[in-house]
Amino acid sequence: MVKPRKQSNAADGDSRRWSLRRGFIMVVFLGLGSTLLFRALHLQVLSHDYYQNEGTQRQLRHVDISAHRGMLLDRNGEPLAISTPIQTIVGDPRKLITEPEKVIAMADILSIDSGQLLQKVQKLNLQRRGYMYVKRHVLPPLVDDVVALDLPGITIEREFRRFYPSGHAAAHVVGFTDIDDKGREGLEMAYDDWLQGKAGKRKVMRDRTGRYIEGVGVVEKAEPGRDLRLSLDKQLQYFADRALASAVEEHQAESANLVVMNVKTGEVLAMVNYPTYNPNDTSDRSNGAQRNRSITDVFEPGSTMKPFTIAAALDSGKFVSDDIVYTSPGHYTIGKYKISDVRDNGWLDLSSIIAKSSNVGVSKVARQLEPEQMWSVFDSFGFGRPTGSEFPGEVAGYFNHPTLWHHIEQASVSYGYGLSVSALQLVRAYSALANQGSMPSVSFIAVDAAETTQQVVEAPIAKSVQRMLENAVTKGTGHRAKVPGYRVAGKTGTSRLSQSGGYAEDRYVSLFAGFAPASDPELAAVVVIHDPKAGQYYGSVVAAPIFSDVMGHALRLQGVEPDDIDGARADLRGLPLIPKTGDRS
Repeated sequence: MVKPRKQSNAADGDSRRWSLRRGFIMVVFLGLGSTLLFRALHLQVLSHDYYQNEGTQRQLRHVDISAHRGMLLDRNGEPLAISTPIQTIVGDPRKLITEPEKVIAMADILSIDSGQLLQKVQKLNLQRRGYMYVKRHVLPPLVDDVVALDLPGITIEREFRRFYPSGHAAAHVVGFTDIDDKGREGLEMAYDDWLQGKAGKRKVMRDRTGRYIEGVGVVEKAEPGRDLRLSLDKQLQYFADRALASAVEEHQAESANLVVMNVKTGEVLAMVNYPTYNPNDTSDRSNGAQRNRSITDVFEPGSTMKPFTIAAALDSGKFVSDDIVYTSPGHYTIGKYKISDVRDNGWLDLSSIIAKSSNVGVSKVARQLEPEQMWSVFDSFGFGRPTGSEFPGEVAGYFNHPTLWHHIEQASVSYGYGLSVSALQLVRAYSALANQGSMPSVSFIAVDAAETTQQVVEAPIAKSVQRMLENAVTKGTGHRAKVPGYRVAGKTGTSRLSQSGGYAEDRYVSLFAGFAPASDPELAAVVVIHDPKAGQYYGSVVAAPIFSDVMGHALRLQGVEPDDIDGARADLRGLPLIPKTGDRS
């Protein structure tokens, strides 16, 4: 009877243990189920907005829409600077790090140093950065080759690249933009706010590799920049560039400048410099080649200043055009300084002083003027002050106040030493003489009429100097500047290059400044050739012929009617109209 009771107790114990185990398992499963249920509730209800936003952030992104930069046009609407679409390759370093071999292959396609690219990817990945430029402004065939690699994290974006159809011909005026399409030189820089647009934004969706697969919508539209019509004449700019380059080569010059201006509106129709550069080639922007020397560099103007001394003499009331000055024996001493002419010119009237370019004559005239009055006239013509063109890097030049003049300085200034000017300052001053003594504001933007003018000398004085300058071309040193069919007025100049301690013995600046047609002036031009080394260095030989070529082309392009038909016919018959006498400056 005892044994059966023991077996029953054992069975009851096993049953209880199994019940407890089953209960524990049920409790565990119930707990797990409750946890999963709570987690689902948390994800789907309590934190739904947060996780949906996180997912959207990983799939959707705001991307900039590049704005089209406004065009730079010449006065006739021809493009001088345009923006063209181009592709840029960007990547997500966190994904690129997973495919180093493909990154190396991409570097080879893009001609990038693979080691540096991998190092950059690793560095940005450690910083958890999700965006990097791989290479900007990539040609389409290379972009296709990169896309074919199927490299995760690579995205192709559209940007704009600036293109300059005129190349080096208008480079110094137009300037250039950087890789971000921001103006960095020239008018691109001066009018950057006007030209650049406002970037927009759009939403895009990315796939698991990080590539954009769908445009979701535009958040903010891009606003394109505004076009700008410049004062330049593209055809004249081309012609002037070729003429200046040819002259530099012929005379083996170090550098050169040429500026053409509308004397009534102040518009710069052409401005070229040598050496130049190609703004389309980013590697061709070194060694100061991008500097606009017509505005940023100065020189002593030599005899091209003599007309302004004569204008000051007439303005003083102490002289009239018929007054004569004794220049024999061809030199003049002030203290220890000796002023000389090329020859003994004897008695000269004011017009002949300019025509024969007499240093002795003009310095004797200057010495009879009040220093303050002479300085005031020069100052009113803009010497020693910026022109107000607002061109980046414009200089003021150098022109001392008379209270600082040395006892020889009044005489030396009268024939262009002891002051420095830019080519733009000089052409503007000649424009004032040509425009009946009224000096217009300089403009690189096309205008219909002068916005503001300043009367610097009385019109009768300007007319008298105009006649003297015409006489300098027909009978004096500027005969090589004549233009067939047109009456030309102007002045040659030759100055020694300054150097430490004085002036160089064998280095010169050759100049010609003038305007046409003399009967009713429309255009003025200045030609400056620095340090010609081929033997000839006088402005009459080096600079005047360039003026003739460019001014003749400019007058024809602008549709200016000839005012010397008889002279042109005489030239065609080979008649000697111009006596080749006088000083060679």
